[in-house]
Amino acid sequence: MAKPKQKVVITCAVTGAIHTPSMSPHLPVTADEIAEAAIGAARAGAAVLHLHARDPETGKPSQDPALFEPFLKRIKAETDAIINITTGGSPHMTVQERMRPATTFKPELASLNMGSMNFGLFPMLGRFQDFKHEWEREHLENSRSLIFRNTYQDIESILELGNANGTRFEFECYDISHLYNLAHFVDRGLVKSPPFIQSVFGILGGIGPHPEDLMHMKRTADRLFGNEYEWSILGAGRNQMPLATIGAAMGSNVRVGLEDSLWIGPGQLAESNRSQVERIRTILEALNLEVATPADTRAKLGLKGGDNVAF
Repeated sequence: MAKPKQKVVITCAVTGAIHTPSMSPHLPVTADEIAEAAIGAARAGAAVLHLHARDPETGKPSQDPALFEPFLKRIKAETDAIINITTGGSPHMTVQERMRPATTFKPELASLNMGSMNFGLFPMLGRFQDFKHEWEREHLENSRSLIFRNTYQDIESILELGNANGTRFEFECYDISHLYNLAHFVDRGLVKSPPFIQSVFGILGGIGPHPEDLMHMKRTADRLFGNEYEWSILGAGRNQMPLATIGAAMGSNVRVGLEDSLWIGPGQLAESNRSQVERIRTILEALNLEVATPADTRAKLGLKGGDNVAF
């Protein structure tokens, strides 16, 4: 009997807190822009849409639930995609501030960073000189002395709130220690199996983007979780497509989107989130892999369903 094709979940991270509006004219900022970008990505094959919000006047990342609500409702009305709300927000925000949207809207899925870390954005100042808003330069410069706080108590609080609301998590692991932190919470019964591990490569302060780094993360996850986890690859910047391709060939799911990389090729800005989804879909299909639908993904991750959210 022929072995069924591997079904790969594509997550699209539509607009995050790392890049600023001055870095690309294609970065969605307003609620309408975020909704359009997310809907386009879903129609191209993204089963999961990872969402942040921005102040429409300044482009600054915001965790104000009022800024999330318009695009959440529109995306839900026009797609069957799984909506994944950030609890990471920005490293410059308090943990309480970062939790507000997921607490308010009780999504099927939310992101959760699995450890405190240095989070160095300041090298971008060598590549980008002109900024529309003064906060953008400060945002990058201040990361020289920034610790992105995710203590055990912070993680436990977010897990308890999510569990009470039926929300599951995309566990963002930026380094090997984050896998061990996740295993700790699995052992305590606060994380249900299978955990959805988003392994992140190429952020200064976390693990690097070399293929050997990817292999090290995979070997460690296998040792800690056996076959009882769902794996996904996030490569930052120019590492996005190469690492996603390597990971998919090894059995992983993939994440793309303008939160993680502004680029579609060397020196070429991606004009949309959709273009990155289309690119990785082409790669997956060339590898004879099948793209997972939202229904496939809900079954894989044990999600509560789109009718059981608060938006």
